[in-house]
Amino acid sequence: MQIFHLLRAVTVAYGLRQTEFATRNGMHTTDVRALICLLDAERAGVDATAGRLGASLGLNSAGTTAVIDRLERLGLLARVQDARDRRRVLLRVEDRARELGRASFGPLIDGTVALLADFDEQEVDAVSRFLSGVRDIMEADGARS
Repeated sequence: MQIFHLLRAVTVAYGLRQTEFATRNGMHTTDVRALICLLDAERAGVDATAGRLGASLGLNSAGTTAVIDRLERLGLLARVQDARDRRRVLLRVEDRARELGRASFGPLIDGTVALLADFDEQEVDAVSRFLSGVRDIMEADGARS
């Protein structure tokens, strides 16, 4: 249970950091989650569409459009035409969003990377397997709800 409680404490602390970031930058916490989803899709090489974003956030079409509109007004997101299918609109995170994120979360990211540098390969693998497993459990539990 100690590990679970530590994970919960990290989750709460990270959620508070996201809330502070959102407030400081005129966003809703859902907007921050949206940016994270879009950056994750980009890293995975997955096209980011409004439908995919809405599914990731658990929002309906109107809610997804509201998030996209807010982020676009703030200059953090752009709607761009898909070069392969002109009928499709893709979502692109703007450099301004990356700069704001790096300014706020950079020290946390750098500190985490430095902490992991002290772990050997087996330890990093164990942490990765654990976190991936918890994520999978949460996703499976959410699918049952």
